[in-house]
Amino acid sequence: MLQFYVVLAAVFSILAALCAFIITYGEYLRHFPDKKRPLKMATQTALGAFLFFMLLSFVIAIVINLF
Repeated sequence: MLQFYVVLAAVFSILAALCAFIITYGEYLRHFPDKKRPLKMATQTALGAFLFFMLLSFVIAIVINLF
């Protein structure tokens, strides 16, 4: 059952990272004249979103398996 939670967490974490990247990149393009800085900032935001949701999913899976 834990493998199912890991796969589910990975899929939704990737989707969250992709959404975070698209949203932040679109917003940062409006504020910066060059495209390099918004790309770097959006990538960092996407990585942060991925890690947050992946860790949160692991914690929830561990808690669910305890009960």
